Formats: sequence, C-alpha cells, structure tokens
Amino acid sequence: MPAIKQVAVPADALLCTFRGGRHPELWNAYRDSYSVAIDGAVSLAQFVTAFYTTPLFRVERWLLGLLPRGASTDAEAAAVAAGTGKRFAVWSAGARTDSELLMCDRYERTRSWFRAVPGNSGGRLQTVLYFGSAVAARRTSSGALRMGLGFGALLAFHRLYSRLLLGAAWRRLAAQRVNR
Repeated sequence: MPAIKQVAVPADALLCTFRGGRHPELWNAYRDSYSVAIDGAVSLAQFVTAFYTTPLFRVERWLLGLLPRGASTDAEAAAVAAGTGKRFAVWSAGARTDSELLMCDRYERTRSWFRAVPGNSGGRLQTVLYFGSAVAARRTSSGALRMGLGFGALLAFHRLYSRLLLGAAWRRLAAQRVNR
C-alpha cells in the first residue's frame, strides 16, 4: 500500500500561481495537496493518464457524463495528459509545465493539480506524484469572501476521495511497471 501524505502546496505550484479565470481573487480560500512516491521514472503524462483512467475515476466520469458536455473518453484523457488536447469532461487545461498540469472546471469552482517530480531515495530513482485541489470562495452580498454552504459538509469526503484517487493512480502505475 502506498504511503500517501497530505503536504503543503508548494509555493511555486501552478495551483498557487495561476491567476487565470474571471475572478482570480476567489482562489486563495482553499487548497490541498497529497503526495506519494513511486519507484522509477514516471512522466506527467503517464501520471495524469493513469489517474483519469482508473476504475475509481471512471465512476466520477460516468456521473459527469450525465451533465451536458460532461462525457469523456480515455483518448481525451490521454490527449490532455500528453498536452495535445485541451479539454476533458468538465475541465480544461488552465496551465501546464513539463512537470505540472492545472485543470480548471468550466464552472470556475474547482481546480485539480498534478505534478510529477523525479528524484532519488537511497540511491533509487523515484518520482514523487502530487495531486491537489483548489475550491473558489463565494462573494457574499456584503462583498466578503466565504466558502459555500456545502463545502464544510463535503470536505472530509473530498480529502478521503483525493487520497483514494491518488492511491488508485499509484497502483495503476505500479502494475504497469510490473507487467512490462
């Protein structure tokens, strides 16, 4: 079982630095980040493809497919992961570097962040995989920023689900390495 840790979002991460969208001031309310190490070299494209094509994420994809323009395919996931596609389900690629991808939902309420960082541990090549999220605040009638009513109720589920998704991607990548 992989050791998934909740970690601080790196200050230089696209999840912190990307200011695209209609209301960039709304994106400082909530961010999270989880990480897990995997032996060997894993590219960002391999990580994102594995993440979006796990059986667990397919359930979310099925639910999103019930929305207008929410359906998605494995081919679309792979294209976004490789940088040749821009859209996947209800998200579009907001920003990308060689090691990071930031996906923005079309409602401008959430963002998903992926990062793959190669390194060494005890002389072994490893890649640290990061997955994080941001949720936009809402502006009240007085102009104050606050999280929506359902946010607190769903936060524990969101944190568990994020860990489960990252673990599912890790297991898929580990299985691909064994089957080579």
